[in-house]
Amino acid sequence: MKKTALLVLLVSIMILSSGYRRNETYEIDAVPNAYEHNNIALNYMEEKCYYAAIQEYKIAISLSPNVQASSVFYNNLGEAYMIIGYPDYAQDCFERAIKQYPLNFRYYINLAKCYQARGIVPLKIQEYKADTENPLNQIMVGLLYAENNEVPRAITTLDEFVMMEPDLMITPAVSQHVKDLVKKLDEQAL
Repeated sequence: MKKTALLVLLVSIMILSSGYRRNETYEIDAVPNAYEHNNIALNYMEEKCYYAAIQEYKIAISLSPNVQASSVFYNNLGEAYMIIGYPDYAQDCFERAIKQYPLNFRYYINLAKCYQARGIVPLKIQEYKADTENPLNQIMVGLLYAENNEVPRAITTLDEFVMMEPDLMITPAVSQHVKDLVKKLDEQAL
């Protein structure tokens, strides 16, 4: 009995002190890979290899489709489509970017330019004016007025938004855009 207990004790000590460890497992994390593909696409954009950039942006989006960072990927993809002359595809990208993260003013500017390229600005003005539930639609209305060369109406609309929503993160960018539009209007008057 003593020998058995001693043997069990020795085997236990040997197992505990043997340094056994499990094999390391390699875990693939899609988010860093998505950032990597976005960065590769940005490099392709600098080199004017737009089709390769588009593929890399699509990979980045597919790796992390439902996170806030994917709004950047969608916006970048939309900008690539605009450069190569496909505003129809760009529109979907910009709209998805805004849906993912609606507080980036750049996305609204890009979407307004896309609507201008497609020739649907008057239609979209009416569409955004009709939907009064989302206060951010007022930003699009103002930008669309500017794209439609109705700069005074754009200034008024965007300024109303700034007054109604002073605490949003997007408001300082809208306010700066209003200042830029006023400066543009003053330059045209001279």
